[in-house]
Amino acid sequence: MSKEGEKEGSFPLIGDKFPEMEVGTTHGEISLPEDYQDRWFVLFSHPGDFTPVCTTEFVSFANRYDQFQEKGVDLIGLSIDQVFSHLKWTEWIEDELDVEIPFPIIADNTGNVAKKLGMIHPGKGSNTVRAVFVVDDRGTVRTILYYPQELGRNIDEILRVVEGLQTSDSSAAGGKGHVAIPADWPNNDLLGDEVIVEPASTEEQAEENLKKYDCYDWWLCHKELEE
Repeated sequence: MSKEGEKEGSFPLIGDKFPEMEVGTTHGEISLPEDYQDRWFVLFSHPGDFTPVCTTEFVSFANRYDQFQEKGVDLIGLSIDQVFSHLKWTEWIEDELDVEIPFPIIADNTGNVAKKLGMIHPGKGSNTVRAVFVVDDRGTVRTILYYPQELGRNIDEILRVVEGLQTSDSSAAGGKGHVAIPADWPNNDLLGDEVIVEPASTEEQAEENLKKYDCYDWWLCHKELEE
């Protein structure tokens, strides 16, 4: 029988609870998502240690580690490699590139975690694809991103995803109403750094929104982000 948040024969989807699992990492054993209660985390897989694109990604994640931490977000790497391979690779990155990798890396040498999370593409052998799971402080999967092996990720976009989700959550929790985040926020071509007001569901609310906010039409109103 599967645990809460797991579906037989499939990986977790957006809105599902992240599946419970015990994993071995370069920082020791970790229980997911239990060890990250009240914290967000970004779990990302890479095809393999000692590979060029993955090395550039790990340097970028490490260089932005403090920015993730400021948002209450922890990073967790993963690939189907032995832990000693992870340790030698991160040692090489520190020695040769002068960058310390501060986050744990899951040693999924059996492939069980990657299979459970849908990180293995049938056409790419046993290597994991470049998958990203953004999980909130309630253990809920909020965003899933997939990249092919030949394309490195944009780490700033992952930071933007976290900030956008947290901004939307904070607005709703603070009684300021549900808001949506426009494309390329906070540098949207139409709205700049403003956010989108939840579309009206009644005629009365539509009229009120047109008076209260800047609107292109009743279904596209926007406002400055409230502190």
